[in-house]
Amino acid sequence: MKPLWQWSASELLAAYRDRRLSPVAVLEAVGERIAALNPRLNALISEDPGALAAARASEVRYREGRAGLLDGVPYSVKDNIPVAGLPCTWGSRLYADRVMGHDETAVARLRNQGAVLLGKTNCPEFTLEGYTGNRLFGVTRNPWNPALTPGGSSGGAVAAVSAGMGPLALGTDGGGSTRRPASHTGLLGLKPSIGRIPRHHGLPAILLDFEVVGLFAREAADLRLLAQTLMGPDPHDQRSRRCWPVVPPTPAPFQPRRILYVPRFGEAPVDPAVAASVATAARQLAALGHRLEEGVFPLSLAALDEFWPLFGQVGLAHLLGGEPRAATLVAPRFLEMAGQGSRVPAERYLAALLWVEGFRQAMAAVFSDIDLIMTPSAAALPWPAGEPYPPLIAETPVGPRGHAVFTGWVNACGHPGINIPCAPSSTGLPIGFQLVGDFGQDGLLLDTAQQYQQAHPWGSCWSPEMENP
Repeated sequence: MKPLWQWSASELLAAYRDRRLSPVAVLEAVGERIAALNPRLNALISEDPGALAAARASEVRYREGRAGLLDGVPYSVKDNIPVAGLPCTWGSRLYADRVMGHDETAVARLRNQGAVLLGKTNCPEFTLEGYTGNRLFGVTRNPWNPALTPGGSSGGAVAAVSAGMGPLALGTDGGGSTRRPASHTGLLGLKPSIGRIPRHHGLPAILLDFEVVGLFAREAADLRLLAQTLMGPDPHDQRSRRCWPVVPPTPAPFQPRRILYVPRFGEAPVDPAVAASVATAARQLAALGHRLEEGVFPLSLAALDEFWPLFGQVGLAHLLGGEPRAATLVAPRFLEMAGQGSRVPAERYLAALLWVEGFRQAMAAVFSDIDLIMTPSAAALPWPAGEPYPPLIAETPVGPRGHAVFTGWVNACGHPGINIPCAPSSTGLPIGFQLVGDFGQDGLLLDTAQQYQQAHPWGSCWSPEMENP
């Protein structure tokens, strides 16, 4: 029998119901895995002292026949999502001593369904970078090669799940922070439609409604369970109070989908290994019965490239304004970013907001002719763990967002996006492709991911680096 830390959430739930396993035994096995690997990977930055009591309470619910949807399943939470009684530092010395008195909605819903919280996972300061490291907790490393980054900003979350420190994790995604790190670590990562998972009792929204709660799992069935637990309206989040298409507990009957495959954006470089793997995945989707057409992205993203930096700059300026401790506690590059934000003219910021509104309308029209857009999730393979971004991709110099060209537009329009693992590089590094659906079509992404994973399984693959810690 495979070790307990390798079991999926679906397998654990079945074993709990049959009394073949207990939540306490699974928690102990995962705890041993954390103790063995976390010092090397730096994925979790705090552990929940109430985990054992939660696992014992779960055992009682199983005996009494009142277990929740994810009862007894271990999970972790990114350090920019509030959890009652635990730190929420946002990766910053500014909040090093902050302990939250409440759960954000997603955490509260997981508690209500009996999931067992392991702890909080590392993220870059203010979650505004595409790798994971900060001056408070240090650098997080990739389980597939600890010399490399797992990406970011949800790097701690993906490192934990990829290494067997719990089968599920919550992250956030404000510009690709679920899909790109999932691609670097061999996971499924779902960025839901805006409002699909309510947000209440969260941190200040410095990225407006672009940032949503993101979900991580190794198995598509697990990701579906997590989505079902978290999705649904909440009176405190107006965006969640719409009539959404139902996400059923099992995939809908197969229908061939119209997929626009966009292998690159303009002249932006893509690592050859990434390009080759995603091209193979496109052919595999076609072989499964989907109607694939290769082409260019249907809209211009030039304005997005111009406006995108403004949102983080202005949001950070608002967050740090009037905070006297920021000058000594916040990393200099973020102080500079906040300074840039404080100088953005109001008319320019309003122009950016109006462009986003127009872009959302234009994307709605695009999806009248297609069902899915397919791209690579990240333009680069993982790079050295302590560097914020790769300076070269395919031997071409790039800036801080060069690796991230495929993801930000999805946050801007608010549509759902998912990373699905495909064939790894010749050196064994994970690679993933992104599927984006029409607004609200989160269930279609889950269905397609499950269909692809059944034909091309990846969830049973584990890093050789982590086999014998």
